[in-house]
Amino acid sequence: MALLVGVCRARQARWEAEDSLAELEQLARSAGARVAGSVLQERDRLDPRYLIGKGKALEVRDRCAGVDLVILDEELSGSQQRNLERLLGKRVVDRTGLILDIFAQRAQTREGKLQVELAQLDYLLPRLAGAWTHLERLGGGIGTRGPGETQLESDRRRIKTRMAKVRRDLEQVRRHRALLRRPRRKVPFPILALVGYTNAGKSSLLNVLTHATVTVRDQLFATLDPTIRRLMLPGDRVALLSDTVGFIRKIPHQLVAALQATLEELQEAEVLLHVVDISHPHAEEQQAAVEAVLGELGLADRPTILVFNKIDRLGRSPFPWRQGSGRVATSAKTGAGLDDLRHEIVCCLNGGATLSAAATSEAAGATAS
Repeated sequence: MALLVGVCRARQARWEAEDSLAELEQLARSAGARVAGSVLQERDRLDPRYLIGKGKALEVRDRCAGVDLVILDEELSGSQQRNLERLLGKRVVDRTGLILDIFAQRAQTREGKLQVELAQLDYLLPRLAGAWTHLERLGGGIGTRGPGETQLESDRRRIKTRMAKVRRDLEQVRRHRALLRRPRRKVPFPILALVGYTNAGKSSLLNVLTHATVTVRDQLFATLDPTIRRLMLPGDRVALLSDTVGFIRKIPHQLVAALQATLEELQEAEVLLHVVDISHPHAEEQQAAVEAVLGELGLADRPTILVFNKIDRLGRSPFPWRQGSGRVATSAKTGAGLDDLRHEIVCCLNGGATLSAAATSEAAGATAS
């Protein structure tokens, strides 16, 4: 049973902090936790000792009956985590550790597992100081699904040695994948990539567009390893469509390396299909979060089609954003708009008008009059 704790900082809208805490609950459930409740504190500055104020920390302790795990919606320093664990008498995990744990559960390929292990080691290394004199094998459960704990023995040197080995193994795997990509480049099929916020419905769209059977779950980070399928387009044209890991706000910097496979698929793509869950109350903010990541990856000018998915959930509500060139409303569940999407893809590949990733915010934000 887990208790969630969030912080609303100065100049931050309360709804934003509440939405982040709700997202943390989804993450916790995706990791297999049962959530007992949540606590949100408004603070001008984060407390250097506990992140939250000591008074609020004592309030959290009073609410910990029947709880064995406390999850913070911010990244904790090693000392903050230790101080909270001593005060609360419970295991404490932060948002970054939780996301890394989910990745550890979901990674299927050897490359994916190596990437997640490297991210976990990078997260663990600065938290060693003063925490313990040696690493012992940890038990199972959220926040303890360590990256090969049997090989993490006593100190930073051993962890750095392991990190160096994982990097070498990853480089071998990447070279092998680069060799596998060479024949794909010779095939005269354009490459498309689905991008979007986690749980926006990318895998569902991949399945209905390509008649694939990629696993679809209503949970965050259901897809980690890239999946590529053949897509039939009007005029008997063929394209390759790649499904990639979903993005999220407050994405841990340690995951940049772990997302390498996804990032390489995006770099290969001629066109990005940015899938937005139009039914989400903060769809525009989620869209902006994805665009920020694409900008950091140097993909802001890549041709992009905005795919407003899950329109079946809008009911009789009016469609909130204007449609037009480079923007298509769809429902992977009912099939609505899929033909329009296929035609929009062909138009884009033929050099027709479309959006760049940098222009999608302004275009999507224009509401229908």
